[in-house]
Amino acid sequence: MLDLLGEAWSITLIGLIGGVFLGLAARLGRFCTLGMIEDAHFGQDRTRLWMWVVALGTAMAVNFAAEGAGLIRLHQAIYLYNGFTLAGAALGGLMFGYGMAQAGNCGFGMLARLGGGDLRAMVIALVMGVAAYAMLSGPLAALRERLFPIDQHPDAAQGWAHYLGATTGLPGWTIGLTLGLVVLIAAALSLLRHARHKELFWGLVAGMAISSGFLGTAHVANTGFEHWLVHSHSFTAPVGDTIRYTMSSSGLEPDFAIGSVFGVLIGAFLGSLIRDGFRWEACEDPRELKRQMGGAILMGFGAVLAAGCSIGQGLSALSLLSFHAPVVAASVWLGGWIGLRQLILGHGLAREF
Repeated sequence: MLDLLGEAWSITLIGLIGGVFLGLAARLGRFCTLGMIEDAHFGQDRTRLWMWVVALGTAMAVNFAAEGAGLIRLHQAIYLYNGFTLAGAALGGLMFGYGMAQAGNCGFGMLARLGGGDLRAMVIALVMGVAAYAMLSGPLAALRERLFPIDQHPDAAQGWAHYLGATTGLPGWTIGLTLGLVVLIAAALSLLRHARHKELFWGLVAGMAISSGFLGTAHVANTGFEHWLVHSHSFTAPVGDTIRYTMSSSGLEPDFAIGSVFGVLIGAFLGSLIRDGFRWEACEDPRELKRQMGGAILMGFGAVLAAGCSIGQGLSALSLLSFHAPVVAASVWLGGWIGLRQLILGHGLAREF
C-alpha cells in the first residue's frame, strides 16, 4: 500500500476507513457520547453506556494484544508519549463536556449529523474547529503553553498498564489485555442479557475502528521514511485541520485526521440513506443557534486543553490506559451532565446563551 499510494495517502486512507465505520456506528447504532450521558441520567437507560464500554473494552484488548504480538509499541502513541497537566485535563474536560451539552453534540456527533444533512452541525463544526486552532496555534497558544505545559517522555510510557507492569514485573500488555477483556465481557453480557445485539455489534465496530487507527499509523510510522504520529481518532482539532486542508491543500499533505473527518461524513451519509433517508435540516431558532455556537467555542478550547475530545480521550487515549484519560473522561461526563441538567430543568447558564 505504501508503494502504491505513498505514505501520506496511505495514512489518510487508514483514517478514512476507520472514520467510515465510526460514522456508520453513529447513524445505525446511535453511538453517541452526549446521548449516552442523557440516557443514563435522564432516561434511566444504560444501553448506550454499555455499548460505549464494549467499544472501550474492544479497543483496549486489541491494542494491548497487538503490543504483545509485537505489532505495535504503544509508548510511541502520542497519548503515552506526552505528559499532560492534570489541571488542563480536568478543566479542559469540564469545558468540553459543558460545551457539548450546549451545542447538542460533540465534534464526532456533529460530523455524524452533518453527514445526514444537518446544516446546523456544519456551522457548529466550523466554529469548533476555528476555536480549537485559536487555542492550539493561534492567539491563545502562548497562554495555553505557559499555563498548561506539555512534557515529552520518549522512554517511559505515560500509562497505567505500563506503570503497573514496571512495578509488578509483569509485561504491561498483559495487564492492559486482561483489563480490556474483563471490561468487554462484562459489557457484552449486559447487552446480551437485554437482547441488545445491534448495540453490541456497533460497539465492537467502533472499538475496532479505534484500534485500526493505532495499528495503521504505527505501521506507516515504523515502515515508512517520514515521521508520522502514532494516534487514532479524535474530532476537534482534526476538524480545524480539515478546514485548513480544504482552503490550502496545495501547500499541505493529507493525513490521518483529515481522512478520519471525511470518513465519518461518508459513513454518516451512507448510514442516513440506509436508516431513514438523507434530508436537509436547518436552524429555525436563532437563540438556539447562538447557544450551540457558544458550546462549540467551549468544546474547541476545552479539547485542546484536555488534549482530546470525548472520542480522542474517552476512547482512543483511555483504550491505552493513559494517565490522564480517566480524568478527562470523568470531567467530560460531569460537564455534560451539568449542561444537560441546566437545559432540561431550565436552570442557570444555559438560559443565558
